[in-house]
Amino acid sequence: MQAIVKYGDQDGNVEVREIAEPGKAGAGQVMLEVKAAGVCGSDIHMWRQHHSWTIKLPLVLGHEFCGVVVDVGEGVTGFQSGDRVVCETAASVCGQCVYCLSGNYNLCPHRKGYGALADGAFTKYVAARPQILHRIPDNVPFEHAALTEPICVAFNALVEKTAMKPGDMVVIQGPGPIGIMALMVAKLRGASTIIMLGTDADEHRLEVAAELGATYAINIQRENPAALVKSLGDGFGANLVVDCTGVSKALKQSMELVRPNGTITKIGWGPQPLDFSLDPLVGKAVTLQGTFSHTYPTWERALGLLSSGQIDLKPVIGGLYGLNDWHEAFSKMEEGENVKSVLVM
Repeated sequence: MQAIVKYGDQDGNVEVREIAEPGKAGAGQVMLEVKAAGVCGSDIHMWRQHHSWTIKLPLVLGHEFCGVVVDVGEGVTGFQSGDRVVCETAASVCGQCVYCLSGNYNLCPHRKGYGALADGAFTKYVAARPQILHRIPDNVPFEHAALTEPICVAFNALVEKTAMKPGDMVVIQGPGPIGIMALMVAKLRGASTIIMLGTDADEHRLEVAAELGATYAINIQRENPAALVKSLGDGFGANLVVDCTGVSKALKQSMELVRPNGTITKIGWGPQPLDFSLDPLVGKAVTLQGTFSHTYPTWERALGLLSSGQIDLKPVIGGLYGLNDWHEAFSKMEEGENVKSVLVM
């Protein structure tokens, strides 16, 4: 079967290759036929060799995916062939550490994620643990269900990790897929003002952000966001700044935009070192926190939001592509033309 494979550690070392079909589901596993898979910014980073996390090589890319159950292994109950399901990213965890036992398996030190340390979903078949499968509501199409994962990333960051309140002013750095999802979650949480920040390369994505409810969509290369933030409300700054860029210097801007006693929630990854002082965090008594991945209950809530129409992905999906058109799908996202590209199998 065909798969999109990262085969080396140089820029552009990705291609479609033939790999072996996995056969039937093993004991305790479910075999899925992939129907749709979202292209993540992390896939673009691995394509361009800009990632800052450990991966195996060669690697089948892709971790945002859904499909149909085609085989159920020995000992598995609750699923049968034909079930429409979406799959979490934690391909395997140890099940024995304090994080697994407390339900925080996203932080398991032995976790292997699809499309990083375990082969991913840019292919035809993927084996999965039944514990990370969720049934797709009948009114949610595959191409939308495939994007449950980035919704969960934003939900975990803004709902489960951040003490956000209705009426808060929220600044989101970066109108990429996660930034756009964060915008929708912030709106659902009752933010009074949502300011989306981007650059010249984000012109289209800033338009999408405005369409989805951003109060202001600002190109920071043409307008000073600090002046805008300080002109709003009581002038002290944003209650919450969400960094979805993965650019380390964005933290310097975050410290300028956040109000005293405010919060900076960092989602984006970036390998660049800091070359500035963190003293403003101390002087403003600001909470700086990281947030990573998600767990089972988050997925159920995200699917509920999709099914109810409270999260609308139509403006987010820029195009549907076949597996062999992966280069166009990746390029359209890299160039900012698509907020999200989805591969359909």
